[in-house]
Amino acid sequence: MTGASGDVVGAIVAVGVFVIHLATVLRAITRPDRTPASRVAWVATIMCLPIIGVVAYLFLGETSIGRERVHRLDEAERRLAAPSGAGTEPGDPVAATVSDLCRSINGFGPTPGNRVVLLGDPAASPANPTLDCDRAIKELIEAIEAATEHIHVSFYIWLDDGNGGRVADAITAAARRGVTCRVMADALGSRDFVRGPRWRQLREAGAHLQISLQDIPRMGNAAVGRVDLRNHRKLVVIDNRIAFCGSQNCADPQFLVKAKYAPWIDVLLRCEGPVVRQAQHLFLATWIAETGEEDLYGLPAAAPEPKRYDDGVVAQMFGTGPTTPGNTMSDSFVSALYAAERELIITTPYFVPDQALLRAVCAAPRRGVETTLVVPARNDSLLVAAACRSAYADLLRSGVRLFEYPLGLLHTKTLTVDARITLVGSANMDRRSLELNFENNLLVLDPVVTATIRDRQLGYISQSTIIKAESVDDWPFRARLINNAIGMASPLL
Repeated sequence: MTGASGDVVGAIVAVGVFVIHLATVLRAITRPDRTPASRVAWVATIMCLPIIGVVAYLFLGETSIGRERVHRLDEAERRLAAPSGAGTEPGDPVAATVSDLCRSINGFGPTPGNRVVLLGDPAASPANPTLDCDRAIKELIEAIEAATEHIHVSFYIWLDDGNGGRVADAITAAARRGVTCRVMADALGSRDFVRGPRWRQLREAGAHLQISLQDIPRMGNAAVGRVDLRNHRKLVVIDNRIAFCGSQNCADPQFLVKAKYAPWIDVLLRCEGPVVRQAQHLFLATWIAETGEEDLYGLPAAAPEPKRYDDGVVAQMFGTGPTTPGNTMSDSFVSALYAAERELIITTPYFVPDQALLRAVCAAPRRGVETTLVVPARNDSLLVAAACRSAYADLLRSGVRLFEYPLGLLHTKTLTVDARITLVGSANMDRRSLELNFENNLLVLDPVVTATIRDRQLGYISQSTIIKAESVDDWPFRARLINNAIGMASPLL
């Protein structure tokens, strides 16, 4: 190749790279439902690291779950019978503001007449929370063993260990006695389980199985969009009568795949009453989107109305995902935070909030609300731990009481407001849960149920170490540099 022709080829390549670079920047700026902080972070990354930034955006910058799946999900949401409770209003006007925001997400209204029970061993001491987790799974298995019509299960992480194996065995036995079992496990979180003998056991017993988000949108052989989108929900619905939800995955608290951070500390709620139909709706919409099983559209409407309890509580379920418009999960948290007048207690394993959520947490103590945040002392994600700690100084300056739980990975995602409103479920206060994952949360508007959750939170606090502003100020420069640099990049995570 002569020098002149080589120059021409080089110029063409340079122009091509520039066009790709510019197109990627324009897409990062114009993609809908992206926060300003995320736009700025992506543009800075692409501009400063042209080739690496473009490749990173290709694999992490978009949230496509595939056009066909989106179409089926939209169709399922449209055609499934509307859950009951759409016209109910909470008597408390403050609670109504939180409920109205949550209603706007899926159209599920607050429903009275529910029983919501926090599972676990009431005799378990705060220093031995694994008893709570094991007892909760035991009660889930007992409900599966009593099922007569159907069992619908969705877990992000399912391990073939003691608890995970016992749940699989119970579903296997139910399928063999004629109960219709639909089992959904996430392709990433349960990757070993769905390749193992328990999954084959479930299939051979006649259970209907689905691996969530197994396929990735592709252009030729190249993945386009995030390769790590997850169905992070933890949801079980039995006979259209009982629902289980919370932060509990289907595994032992010893969590052998990450044993050095164990035990995993979780909560699991058992729900009965009209709110179960909302849980059913969430499960079926996602199942139909994955499988295309259209004959399920009439299932909620054909089932008897769930029993209403005269002494029941007001509860409301909602779910979000990568197709949900706006930042609705963040909005639900923010609305609950601003509803507080006296007290806020938050537990979350992964605290990497967006700007609106961080400002709401920091504003609470300035409004006179006693605000407490509890996070794990050791986190299984070094990036999340660093990003979380980048917010410590801001939180402490605002007056937030900050605690680190040292007895395992505090995986519980709970928010209690003024000892009368509870928000609990699968969603963390991090970018993944706020913008990327399929999540499900439960809002309970009742002081008695909230008291049980709050007691569990106080148990965590009793075992935790308080973080003082002086200790954060004494962090070495290197630690502050790393934490803040990773915190700046959190919109990309």
